[in-house]
Amino acid sequence: MPEAVLPEIPAGYRPLRLLVIWCPDWPVTAAIAAAGLDPRTPCAVLAGGKVLACSATARVEGIRRGLRRREAEGRCPELVVFEDDQTRDARLFEPVALGIEQLAPGIEIVRPGLVALPAQGPVGYFGAEEAAERLVDQVGALAGVECQVGVADGLFAATLAAHRGVLVPPGGSPEFLAPLGIGELDQPAERLAGRGELVDLLRRLGLRSLGEFGVLPEREVASRFGAAAVRAHRLARGLEERPADRRLPPAELAVAQQLDPPVERVDAAAFAARALAERLHTVLAARGLACTRLAIQARTEHGEELSRVWRCAEPLTANGIADRVRWQLDGWLRAGGPTAGINLLRVEPEEVVDAGVLQLDLWKGEGAAQLAERAGRAFVRVQGLLGPEAVCTGVLGGGRGPGERVRWVPWGDEARPRHDPEPPWPGRLPAPSPTLVPAEPVAAIVKDRRGNVVSVSARQRISGPPHEVTVESGRSRLVTAWAGPWTVEERWWLPPELGANRVARLQVLLADGQALLLACANGSWQVEGVYD
Repeated sequence: MPEAVLPEIPAGYRPLRLLVIWCPDWPVTAAIAAAGLDPRTPCAVLAGGKVLACSATARVEGIRRGLRRREAEGRCPELVVFEDDQTRDARLFEPVALGIEQLAPGIEIVRPGLVALPAQGPVGYFGAEEAAERLVDQVGALAGVECQVGVADGLFAATLAAHRGVLVPPGGSPEFLAPLGIGELDQPAERLAGRGELVDLLRRLGLRSLGEFGVLPEREVASRFGAAAVRAHRLARGLEERPADRRLPPAELAVAQQLDPPVERVDAAAFAARALAERLHTVLAARGLACTRLAIQARTEHGEELSRVWRCAEPLTANGIADRVRWQLDGWLRAGGPTAGINLLRVEPEEVVDAGVLQLDLWKGEGAAQLAERAGRAFVRVQGLLGPEAVCTGVLGGGRGPGERVRWVPWGDEARPRHDPEPPWPGRLPAPSPTLVPAEPVAAIVKDRRGNVVSVSARQRISGPPHEVTVESGRSRLVTAWAGPWTVEERWWLPPELGANRVARLQVLLADGQALLLACANGSWQVEGVYD
């Protein structure tokens, strides 16, 4: 396979630089502590009949993650087996989280055993290496467990950096991820995302590393593998799964509950957590939102304030919210944190996304007619709730440029008469039309063989055949074929500020096989469309 050329990071997906603290084999560490066993005992935690995590002594005997129980016990007859218990893991992780928080406030629990926080604070104050050493010493002294620290751009890259104890330089996440195995996509935090099947499929296709997967065009990944694979593909490229400019929820989304009598027992806390989670999920669903970062706050009879933030790998369902509230309350109550019962419980979504990201299975397992019928019913229902303009579809109409030919009409109104006059449209592009039209034109530079910028005269003549094209700040690519120019001069009788527009368009085929539609206006070239 040719050397991967990592694409530029889109502005909306640039990840936040994070510091991650990872406690290796935490499910096993918590199970051993809860059972009071010797830490040197070979142990494994099972989920779904397979090994989820194992101790270091078990690994010496050949135990590995993913082994079935019978095979694991065959390799190590004295193996002690525990079932996966996330409540136990969360409860015993609370002292570790408290130890980290004493040195670096503002932590977020990704899952028990994994904590993330913005790197700017501790790294800016101590420096990256000293911050890592201090955190390792702090966790070891206060909680008695070993941990590793990693720093990188984005949660996924920072987690893998922590697994290796690596401090990745700013902007270096794509290069750090590229040589890593494709199996890294199947992290424990992603068990609900179904990435194990995706990883197996990619291996069968010959994609062995994250770099080999990340270099594939995202559009091809979306069309062949679906939405879940697109999010994994973005992680492999060192991006965020979704654009970073997620909406901050308004304050009224928070829900709270007075607990009378105050809660001191775990079973009562679990009942309160379930009721509060259902209320929060109802509030979010009414606004078409789902939570990805959840703040859990509590107040005791003595006025003590407790707070913790959970970062979620997937948007939370009602059960997901209830689980995290229950885990946190269990950790607080059994860790001896509060000195009195909890009389106020408050849950607040700190970050939300559109609830549509939860509906990834709409297009599975049905024929075209059934899919169209289901989609139509859903669209009509949304229109009934929000109005006809809430659901629109793109319809081809009159126009010369690719962006001008598409108009948005309400769902079900595609057959209404066109408002645009019928052809001919002088200067209109010939078929085929571009398959991808950027929302905003992308700057480009077009040069001839002598290195001069190609221009189009007022007499619609090109200054020289295009020889190479540079898109934004990328590398220049040779032109193997071209056609045009097609020139358009609209409202020529007006000055430019009032709407006069003169555009010349070229179609070019580049040496790497990509075909572009280029437009020249006011002496500057832009990419107006991409051909598939």
